[in-house]
Amino acid sequence: MAVPKRRHSKTRAAKGRTHYKLTLPRPVKDEDGTWRMPHHMNMTTGEYNTKKA
Repeated sequence: MAVPKRRHSKTRAAKGRTHYKLTLPRPVKDEDGTWRMPHHMNMTTGEYNTKKA
C-alpha cells in the first residue's frame, strides 16, 4: 500500500474534505417580463442579447 512520505498539513487535509457544490443557473427576467435561462434566446420574441435571431 502506498504511504505518504511527508505529512499533509491540516489545511490541505481539510481541503480534501470540502464539498464544492454546483449552483443552479438563475433565470433572467427580460424587458418584456418573460423569464429565460442565461445565455438562451427568448422564445416569445426570438431575441438573443437584444438582437433578433
